[in-house]
Amino acid sequence: MNLDANPVWKLVSTFGVISLFAVGGANSAIPEMHRVAVDVQHWMTDQQFADVFAIAQLSPGPNVLIVTLIGYSVAGIAGALAATLAMCGPTAALAYVVSRLLNRAGHSRWPAIIQAALVPLSIGLMGASALILALTSDRTWSAVLVTGLAAALAFATRLNPLWILLAGGCLGFAGVIG
Repeated sequence: MNLDANPVWKLVSTFGVISLFAVGGANSAIPEMHRVAVDVQHWMTDQQFADVFAIAQLSPGPNVLIVTLIGYSVAGIAGALAATLAMCGPTAALAYVVSRLLNRAGHSRWPAIIQAALVPLSIGLMGASALILALTSDRTWSAVLVTGLAAALAFATRLNPLWILLAGGCLGFAGVIG
């Protein structure tokens, strides 16, 4: 049996590896998910990926829902389950092992040093995710302008992001963003 020909096994191998470097959560691995799903495997288009991301963000629950939706689009319910378990399983096992090691470390300084080093890594991965999503979903100059304005507002003010999201949705519904 050729495991590479089976899309469920391809999902398991893909998301099993991606899960191990998703420092900061599933959203930090968006660039790699996009690269694999759109550019390498051709499971979906840029627009479909942006739509799946939007649905995952608007739905209640964890950010890992994007993996479930990608799996579903590739291989139905079996793909959704396989992708989700592959994304969560290795990470959960690694988190368990690391937590056991950190508990044994007691008052050592190295756990704090490792945690401090992971912060800029997480921020960089999130920035890369934002760039990939902007490149896949901003098709017009008005969309680029609204994305830039939303990012500036989110950065410079304490405005609740839901208000920014609502404003963007209203602009899209009104036809300003095409």
